Amino acid sequence: MTDSYDIQQIERKWQQRWKEKNLFATRNDPGRRNFYYLDMFPYPSGKLHMGHMRNYTIGDVVARYHVMRGENVLHPMGWDAFGLPAENAAIKNQTHPREWTHACIAEMHNQFGQMGISFDWDREISTCEPEYYGWNQWLFLQMYRRGLAYRRGSFVNWCPSCATVLANEQVKQGLCERCDALVTKKQLEQWFFKITDYAQQLLDDLEALEHWPERVKTMQRKWIGRSEGVQFRFTLPGLDSAIEVFTTRIDTVFGVTFMVLAPEHPLVEALLRDSDREAEARAFVQKCMAQSEIERGSAEVAKEGVFTGQYAVSPVNGEQVPIWIANYVLMEYGTGAVMAVPAHDQRDFEFARQYGIPVRAVIQPEGEVVDGETMEEAYVEAGVQVNSGQFDGLSNIEAQTAIAKFMESSGIGRRTVNYRLRDWCLSRQRYWGTPIPILYCDTCGLLPAPEDQLPVLLPTDVEFTVGVNPLTTSPTFAQTSCPQCGGSARRETDTMDTFVDSSWYMLRFASPHAGTAPFDRDDVERWLPVDQYVGGVEHATMHLIYARFFTKVLNDLGLVKFREPFTHLFTQGMIGKATYWCSSCRKYLNPPADLAEPEAGKTAACPSCEKSLERRVEKMSKSIGNLVTADSMCQTYGADTARTYVLFVGPPDNDGEWSDEGVSGVYRFLNRVWRLVALHAEGFDPDWRNHVGEGGEEYKTVRRKVHQTAQKVTRDIERFAFNTGISAMMELVNVLTPFAERIGQDPTLATKAVFSEAVEYLILGLSPFAPHLSEELWALIGKQGSAYQAAWLDADPELAKEEEVTIVVQLNGKVRDRLLVQRAASRQALEQLALDSPVIKTHLDGKNVRKVIVVPDKLVNIVAG
Repeated sequence: MTDSYDIQQIERKWQQRWKEKNLFATRNDPGRRNFYYLDMFPYPSGKLHMGHMRNYTIGDVVARYHVMRGENVLHPMGWDAFGLPAENAAIKNQTHPREWTHACIAEMHNQFGQMGISFDWDREISTCEPEYYGWNQWLFLQMYRRGLAYRRGSFVNWCPSCATVLANEQVKQGLCERCDALVTKKQLEQWFFKITDYAQQLLDDLEALEHWPERVKTMQRKWIGRSEGVQFRFTLPGLDSAIEVFTTRIDTVFGVTFMVLAPEHPLVEALLRDSDREAEARAFVQKCMAQSEIERGSAEVAKEGVFTGQYAVSPVNGEQVPIWIANYVLMEYGTGAVMAVPAHDQRDFEFARQYGIPVRAVIQPEGEVVDGETMEEAYVEAGVQVNSGQFDGLSNIEAQTAIAKFMESSGIGRRTVNYRLRDWCLSRQRYWGTPIPILYCDTCGLLPAPEDQLPVLLPTDVEFTVGVNPLTTSPTFAQTSCPQCGGSARRETDTMDTFVDSSWYMLRFASPHAGTAPFDRDDVERWLPVDQYVGGVEHATMHLIYARFFTKVLNDLGLVKFREPFTHLFTQGMIGKATYWCSSCRKYLNPPADLAEPEAGKTAACPSCEKSLERRVEKMSKSIGNLVTADSMCQTYGADTARTYVLFVGPPDNDGEWSDEGVSGVYRFLNRVWRLVALHAEGFDPDWRNHVGEGGEEYKTVRRKVHQTAQKVTRDIERFAFNTGISAMMELVNVLTPFAERIGQDPTLATKAVFSEAVEYLILGLSPFAPHLSEELWALIGKQGSAYQAAWLDADPELAKEEEVTIVVQLNGKVRDRLLVQRAASRQALEQLALDSPVIKTHLDGKNVRKVIVVPDKLVNIVAG
């Protein structure tokens, strides 16, 4: 038997056997607990790197563990297959998006197989197939009929290169995250889901998500952004209109000295018409429209504005205040208009000082005077009302209630709740997405497509041209007949945001082949909500909110019985790899292709400009060039090494740095396991349980380590502490390696039994992490069937107990000594051992012992004085 094993041959062998036996098919045994584990399904980009594989390996370990615990486990995989990259690739390569997508899916499917991931491929779904996206359309129609899908004009982020709408999160520093083109603003008729109807429910129900990371819930609370305040109007002289505002600081309303509108505000056009400031203001508006909302809302961006030449009238004191347009006010937040109170808002204060606008203080500290003309910053603390008419002298806290009541009784305004959350714009002007099932008839108007005509299929006779919505180029798609009058009609040519696809896919996996409904309700009731969901924290404020919204809507429709889709959520950290940044050449350099890895303690230099390089650990990326692909790892070290390393590198919820030395270390460890078992396989006793209790103290020590390891690996898998579970198995191998030599020297039944128990426990504990090696060793020791189907480790808590424990000895509450004592020693014995300690005697130094507190097996605290 060799000291190392043929990695590729063994891994290919077991992957083929698993496939032949359909080993990973979901079982539905009555009486067993059901467990649904779901990874966030990937976009099929074609190449999986080890950063991706960390996520899927986490899932595979947990799924395999639950199978070995005897549970019915649903562990599916599919493809979030619609999206811009496929369409851009089609334009670039003159191929159809479907061909590109299917080629990528085939490649990634193969990579998952190479890594030994135990997905049930019988449940595979792909969102670009009519069998799936037809149900997107059906769900859209149900929401349309409930008033939750509607169409209106809206300013949107527009990428002229991709020729489509972008969400705020897809705009990075004013550029499209896909193609780096400058993003502009454009007004379009768009379709929306009315997610704001569910804002309070989405907020309230976060409290029930006890097994979600607190930072994800905090991000969602901030995204939903509930605030309580007063909504009221400033009238516009000469215009039959008014400016609607919402404020949480109604106590400052008497301090309004100007109004600010967002550049996109619908009143801007009317206010600028025939104004002597029209030309200047329109130029400013155009400038703002070229900026993204994220840019404009950034604290680092200079606050700029322009006076419209118009005034608004305050409803509380009748004053006319100038109306400005400013870049820092966003139409998507609040009403798109701000009552500016420079004395009590720092942003308004800086703007007022910049443009010479008056500042009036209406709150000041008790006993002090705040002068609006001389103050150097906004006063934002609590205080007493001044310059506030009948409310002078009240504390500003009292004034908030009093002014709100006054405005309501006077018919000026009303107390209300506002949310930062905005309705979900789902229109995209692209081809590779779900067609929105809406028709337009000149006679009958806007009509939903009849359900018996679903799915509305994507046409194939389209042209892919930069800047043109491909669906508008199809002669067979756009023109159709009206289902109501029979006349000519045209189809909606927008497609749905791909987040629609991922908002309900977890339900489809329960019954992926359902043909008469999006899912089978009995199957959904059996498996959902998802027991464990895993993915990146970057999805906290879009995908996870949208999936929660969809689930609540489906519950209201009577289609599901639960209101939250995911019971447990885990967000994994990224795996980064070191790269070198040249600030002069503005590019990344990666060893060994671009430069030699610098020696320890030395700085790398750029080969082009010879300037020092900055070492950075960046997320693995093709554009940076620091990828480690799953293919390359499997070819060099094998899938088991790759799997074990990505979980050993550190706690999976933290970011980790890829280390080639670390990979080699894990590779060596697995080869040690191979040698430990393979070189002593003849010593394995299948009847070890008959003799394992025999033998002396050394045997007990080995067994104690075995059962301690079983306890720790079990506990660590359940709490996602995979790195420490792997470390425990490494320690066990260190204990077993010298003990294995006893088989040749002292081949008694007791020796073989202890070794055999240890080997069996090691193989089973390692099986979720390194399944190929474990299967090979399982067969090598004569076991029938698959380790995947074997029972999980049965740790004996009594055997795992240490014979000795460390007792902390305190003197007046301070730790002074530690003693190794027999477990369960009596209180009297522990007290005497502590008092006899030379260290304690030195610290007592003649003090009288007043009291001794003993906590068995833990500590002794001596009180002396």
